[in-house]
Amino acid sequence: MNEISTFEKLTQMLDSYSHEHGARPQKILIGYKAYYHLMGNSNFATEVTDSALNPNKRRYKKIKIKVTKDDYQLELE
Repeated sequence: MNEISTFEKLTQMLDSYSHEHGARPQKILIGYKAYYHLMGNSNFATEVTDSALNPNKRRYKKIKIKVTKDDYQLELE
């Protein structure tokens, strides 16, 4: 079974959103379990933790991150 990692899925979503809308999304909605898996990726974790001291104002690729109560939510706004 070929399963796509959460990080790869997020990268694909960002690329397709940029192509469809011609701009970056304003916000990334990430479920708390998906966020946990993403933080296991060193590239994502480094960029997010270095983006701000306050966890509520963290960003990935200069896009705001909002962690939600849904387990594995991964959406772009």
